[in-house]
Amino acid sequence: MRASINRPPTPNQEEDEDEERKEVPLSEIINLKLVESGEKERLMELLRERLVECGWKDDMKALCRAYARKKGRNNVTIDDLIHVITPKGRAAVPGPVKAELLQRIRSFLMSSSLW
Repeated sequence: MRASINRPPTPNQEEDEDEERKEVPLSEIINLKLVESGEKERLMELLRERLVECGWKDDMKALCRAYARKKGRNNVTIDDLIHVITPKGRAAVPGPVKAELLQRIRSFLMSSSLW
């Protein structure tokens, strides 16, 4: 069977069935609901506040400055800082802050009937 120049080939029925079987990951669904409801922005603001309150932000600034002094101010890029500081920053987030955010996310999921 020849394909028409003006018309794309008819899709195979098996391909259609495969696409229907693909499921959207739960994390994507949750993220979408958080964004649509505005809850993600509220959680981000809460996180910013908590990190400032506990001194995390100041600690990260100090690490960045120390790294820049060590390497030489003109020899450091933003990408360098991100690469070096990100693992330390994630590890330094206090447990209570993580727990509070997790609880808020769970509450949101329960109220949204996603859980």
